[in-house]
Amino acid sequence: MLRAAIGALLAVFACALAALALPGSALAATAHTATLAPGDETVVLAPYMRWHYEEDARASSAVMFEALADDGFQPLPDGRTTFGFRAGAFWFHARVVNQDPTQIRRLLVQQYPLSDRIDLYVRYRDGHVVHQASGDSLPFSSRSVAYRHPNFWIDLPIGEPVDLLVRVKSESSMQVPLVLYTPTAFTELANNAQLGMGLYYGILLALFFYNLILWLSLRDPSYFWYMFHVAGFGLVLFCLNGLAFEYFWPNSAWLQDKSVPVSICISQIGMQQFARVFLGLRERWRMGDIACTAIIGFFFLWGLASMLLPYRIATPIASAAVLPSVAWIAVVTFVTLRRGYRPAALFLLAWGVFLLGTATFTLVAFGVLPKMFITEYGVQIGSAMEMILLSFALAYRYAALRSENERIVHEAKQHLEHSVSMRTGELSSALEELAEVNSRLRESNRRDALTGTFNRRWFMAEFERLLVDAREDQRPLGLLMIDIDYFKRINDTHGHMVGDECLRQVARNMQAQLQQHDALVARFGGEEFVVALRDLDQVESMQVAQALCASIAASPCACATCSCH
Repeated sequence: MLRAAIGALLAVFACALAALALPGSALAATAHTATLAPGDETVVLAPYMRWHYEEDARASSAVMFEALADDGFQPLPDGRTTFGFRAGAFWFHARVVNQDPTQIRRLLVQQYPLSDRIDLYVRYRDGHVVHQASGDSLPFSSRSVAYRHPNFWIDLPIGEPVDLLVRVKSESSMQVPLVLYTPTAFTELANNAQLGMGLYYGILLALFFYNLILWLSLRDPSYFWYMFHVAGFGLVLFCLNGLAFEYFWPNSAWLQDKSVPVSICISQIGMQQFARVFLGLRERWRMGDIACTAIIGFFFLWGLASMLLPYRIATPIASAAVLPSVAWIAVVTFVTLRRGYRPAALFLLAWGVFLLGTATFTLVAFGVLPKMFITEYGVQIGSAMEMILLSFALAYRYAALRSENERIVHEAKQHLEHSVSMRTGELSSALEELAEVNSRLRESNRRDALTGTFNRRWFMAEFERLLVDAREDQRPLGLLMIDIDYFKRINDTHGHMVGDECLRQVARNMQAQLQQHDALVARFGGEEFVVALRDLDQVESMQVAQALCASIAASPCACATCSCH
C-alpha cells in the first residue's frame, strides 16, 4: 500500500511538471482532462469532450491533431452529445490521465449502436498514435468486445496524458455518448443490460405466444394483428439496440443499414392494421379507416423504397413519420370512444403511453432532448406498458363481444319456438319433395338414358331375383335376346343420330308389344336388347319372339332424313 501511494504521488508530480512545460493552449486543455482516480470504475467523457464539425469529411487524424493544438475544437453545446441527422464527419477529443495503478486498461464504449463508422486515434506522450475502427459499416467481429455498442480497448499508462480523438461519420442520428469502463464495471453493465433486454423481450415473447394461442382458438383477426404489431415493434427495437447486428447479420453491413427503416415501416403497418381491426373503423368511422389504410400504403411503399434509398434519407423520414402515425391512432381511438365503443378507453390509454415513449426516443434521435436513461429507454418502457395494456384491451373487447353474443342468443331463444314450428312445416314439405326427387333419381338410375328401357346393370340384378323365384315356385321363365340386324350400316350410312332414333323406335315398339306379358325389357348394350318373360315356357316365348319380330319388321324407322327397315 505504501509503495502504491508513493507511486501515485510521483505520477501526480510528474504530471504537474509536464503541465508546467506545456504551451499556453495545451495548458488550457488540461482544464478539460479526465483524471481517472482509484475507484473510478465508470467515467463519462462528455464533460471533458470538445468537438469539431467537418462538412466534407476529408481531413486526416494528423490534421485534426493540429487543429486541436490550434484550439480548433469547441466545448460540447450544453454538454450534450446528440446532434441529430447531419452529414459530414464529427471529431471529438478528450484527454485522459490515469491515476489508478490497478487499472491500466479500460474499455471505451460509444453508447449508441447505430453509428456507421467510428475511428479512434489514441495519442500517447511519446507521440505515437494507435488507431482502431468500429461501427455498423464494419463486421461485428471488428469490435474489441462482442457487445451491441461499438467499443475499444485502450491502454492508459499511469500518470501519462493520453489524447483520445474520435471521428464519427454516419448516416444515422449523430449520438456520441462516450464512456470509459474498467473490465469489472463493463461486465456488470453488460450483465445488467442483458438482464433488462431479456426481461423486455421476455414480455414481448410471452404476449406474442399468449395471443397466438388465443388467435388459434378464437380465430379473431384482432389477435393476429396484435401479434404482428408485437413482432414488428420487437424487430424495430432489436435493430435499434444493435442486437440484430450482433445475432442476425453480424457480417452484413448492408442488412444492418436497411434493417432500421424497413423494420420501422413494418411495425407501423402492424400498428395501423391492428388499430383498424380492433376499433372496427370500417363500421364506426369510414373516413378514419380510409386514412389508416392510406398510412399503411405509405409505410409499405416507403419500406420498399428504403431498400434502394440511402440511410440518411430513408431513416429520418421513417422515424419522423412515426410520431404522426401514432398520434393518428390516438385520434381515431378518441373518436371511436366518443361514439360509444367502450373498449377504446384502454386502447387510448395504451397508445398514450406508447406515444410518450416514442416521442422521447424520436426527439433524442433529432437532438431535441438530452440522452439519459428515461429518454434513451423511453420507447422500451412505453412499448412494454402499451403492449400489456393492449392485451388487457383485447381481453376486455372479447368480454364485451361475448356479452353481446349472449344478449343476441337470449333474444333468439325468445323467437325460437315460433321459428321451430314454421321451420318444421317447411322441413316436412322439403322432405316430401326430397323423397319424390329421390324416387325419380332411383328410377333414372334403373333406366337407359337413350331408349327408356331398363339398363343392363339393373336387369341383371332383377333377373337374378326372377330366376330364384322361378326355381322355388317351379314356374317357367322365358328369356329373349334381341339384336337389330345391319345396325352398323345404318350408323355408317345415315349417321349416329339416325341410329339413335331407330333404337328408340324399336324400344317403344317392344315395350308396347310386351306390355300385356308384364315383360322386363332392358337394353343389353349397343343395338342389343334382352327381355325376361314371367310364366312363359319355351314354346310360348318363341311365339312372343316371332310376333315381336313381325311387328318390328312391319314398322320401318322413319326420320326426317331417311326411312330404314
